Amino acid sequence: MVTIDSLHGVNDKIIEQLNKLNIYTIDDMLFYLPLRYEDRTKIKRLAELQVGDNTMVEGTIQAAEVKYGKKRSLICILEDDTGTIMLRFFHFYPALREALKPGTKLRCFGEVRQGYHCLELVHPQYELLDYSNSVPDLAEHLTPIYRTSSKLNQTVFHSLIDQIFAKYEIIDYIPEALRFKLNLMPLREAVQILHHPTSEIAATLTDEKHPAKIRLAFEELLAHHMSIYSLRANLNKYNAAKLDNAGTLVQALLAQLSFKLTAAQKSVITEITNDLRSANPMQRLLQGDVGSGKTIVAAISALQAIESGYQVAIMAPTELLSEQHTRTFTQWLEPLDIKVTWLTSSLTKKKREQTLATILSGEVALIIGTHALFQKDVEFHKLGLIIVDEQHKFGVHQRLALRNKGNQAGIYPHQLIMTATPIPRTLAMTAYADLDTSIIDELPPGRTPVTTVVMPNTRRDEVIARIKNVCTNEARQAYWVCPLIEESETLQLQAAEETAIKLQKSLPELKIGLVHSRMKSKEKEQVMDAFIAKELHLLVATTVIEVGVDVPNSSLMIIENAERLGLAQLHQLRGRVGRGAVQSYCVLLYQLPLSEVSKSRLGIIRDNHDGFVIAQYDLDIRGPGEVLGTRQKGIMNLRIADVRRNKDLINDVVEIGKIIFDNYPEQCQALIQRWVKEGLNYGTI
Repeated sequence: MVTIDSLHGVNDKIIEQLNKLNIYTIDDMLFYLPLRYEDRTKIKRLAELQVGDNTMVEGTIQAAEVKYGKKRSLICILEDDTGTIMLRFFHFYPALREALKPGTKLRCFGEVRQGYHCLELVHPQYELLDYSNSVPDLAEHLTPIYRTSSKLNQTVFHSLIDQIFAKYEIIDYIPEALRFKLNLMPLREAVQILHHPTSEIAATLTDEKHPAKIRLAFEELLAHHMSIYSLRANLNKYNAAKLDNAGTLVQALLAQLSFKLTAAQKSVITEITNDLRSANPMQRLLQGDVGSGKTIVAAISALQAIESGYQVAIMAPTELLSEQHTRTFTQWLEPLDIKVTWLTSSLTKKKREQTLATILSGEVALIIGTHALFQKDVEFHKLGLIIVDEQHKFGVHQRLALRNKGNQAGIYPHQLIMTATPIPRTLAMTAYADLDTSIIDELPPGRTPVTTVVMPNTRRDEVIARIKNVCTNEARQAYWVCPLIEESETLQLQAAEETAIKLQKSLPELKIGLVHSRMKSKEKEQVMDAFIAKELHLLVATTVIEVGVDVPNSSLMIIENAERLGLAQLHQLRGRVGRGAVQSYCVLLYQLPLSEVSKSRLGIIRDNHDGFVIAQYDLDIRGPGEVLGTRQKGIMNLRIADVRRNKDLINDVVEIGKIIFDNYPEQCQALIQRWVKEGLNYGTI
């Protein structure tokens, strides 16, 4: 890979500025595309000029003088055989005044503006013409304009691009036969068009479906897909324990459940069971909409590992969710004489040491916790399965850190990655190419869809009256969620506390609890236990209850300032109600005035209950980076392609990616190295 310092005229200062733009190599420079183009291929006659034109003109200076006013300026009158235009320079030195004297022939480029008395060019780019010698040729193609910094001008970019096209071979790593199959433009032709288009071609470049743009978008998506696919292939080189047993514990658990598994759950369990019996580490993504029953699937998977003599670690993104899981799994597994423990950073030193000792000794079979599970002092006795809940809250490296802890003599644990935030198919195929995917596409019987209502905050009193009716007359419970305020956790907590106080004044007959992320674990646990035990009528909370809270008696959810939240988050919060057969409601309160975009988003939530449909809308609105989660550093950090805009390329990307990976290993690695800058070190175990 040729670095940028191999080009003529590139010094340390230029390298520093280019690096700030993520330009390190010749390829980086080629794929740093222009923002726009300027047409310097022809001279426009002065009589033809119109306000707003960005154009090249040529003529002779008829008059030049310095005018004084609020700002001193050098004024020149340029004339050709059709008319005149004024050139205005606010910043000038004596040398410029001397150069632009009457009789000087000039070629200028700039934006035509309407002056006080006539059209003018303000600070145009110019060059002096000497007709006694050869006049400089006009450009053969449009002039590219790049996004740059004050310390790096356009001339540097033009020089570097010109050198690359003149001196270097632009290697096309996609084999010609595959390019022909997909009707893809050769790489050199594509970048030549994008950096140096003719005026005829330039008009078509505004179309994102232009073959040159498609060529680069395809290659970038291909490289990212293969980088993650490479991770999967690398993991398959390693060994895992074969968790093959009679399934006695699973049968015992199923016998004590008060419900039956759905067909979708049974199908997913079969897929997971087959993976766990393999000698290669399972890497499976389990997707399921809110309330689809992923937790029982996780429990059954855990029992397969435990019955085979291994420990299981379940990692959740928040203490509240990990507490909920601990409560649920303890209820299910302790009757089977299986010990469950909880590990988070909030434990006291003594309790933490005791917990770590039981994990190391193998005394406990199931360990549930937050990111504390992969801290250095945590050692497992015999880790066979890792279950990561709400995967988008964790980064790839965090998942790998936990997996590496389970390495014993070259035997690695299986991994089950779960999410209740469905991932659109196009995104899953590219960003999660390292994972097999299972989907629970069926809700348990008896679930009633939640009725969603959108209303302005001015109708708050009606909502409070509804809470009173639900909690007193219907003997149900309710949530009131206060979302993030201006990215400030402190303000968020303050808003929640103030809301709880105001609601208590309005509803003195109700018992109201408050839960937020700053509370100590014990305090949160006490509040949640009281809510679950129906000792509280109304729970005021921040978005900390987004996942994992399961209280079937709750039938009303109010989300304040709902316009501030993303679609996936709103869907998750709404999923805290409607977990039984009773009709439940979700009220989305918004602040006036409401923008058209926010109105559209709230309408999507109101009219849709399918998490996968909502996820696609979310992808279209927010883009892959936000949908995947802020911790997914390095995944789909695209420069040219866009998963939403180029989704029709994904099927071909997956097909061609496998062909290149299997048959052209050198080209595969070269493509990854060219495009994937974050260097996801998945392969190093």
